[in-house]
Amino acid sequence: MILEPTKALEAAKVLADAVPFLGGNTSEEAYRDALAMVDYLIEHDDESPLIDFLALKIAEYEDNNERFKAFNQAVTDMPTGVAALRVLIEQHQLSYSDLASEIGSKSLVSMILSGKRSLTIEHIKALSKRFNVRPDLFF
Repeated sequence: MILEPTKALEAAKVLADAVPFLGGNTSEEAYRDALAMVDYLIEHDDESPLIDFLALKIAEYEDNNERFKAFNQAVTDMPTGVAALRVLIEQHQLSYSDLASEIGSKSLVSMILSGKRSLTIEHIKALSKRFNVRPDLFF
């Protein structure tokens, strides 16, 4: 197979015109359009290589954009155990009161998730058992 650089360049230009975010347009509108395009592709063509290109560009944008700086820092600063608990709560569609037997009151769960209190060994044992995960996930 002989590569045809002119065809590749033309295809890249057409793609950048169709999806300006891939062509270097980092406006808020281009960013939101790129997010919408990923959602659409996942629903309609989840094998499309365009998903990977967009995901990389979106991640780069979010990692380097000043608007996401506080959020990215909060994620970095969040203890791993709290982050894991947040994911489990979301995945299992739980409310804070659903964790009463493992942690205690809704207010205690809230304090743990906000970083005001820490998970105890007993909490970790109970959460590990409930979600069938290794305790070290919460450390």
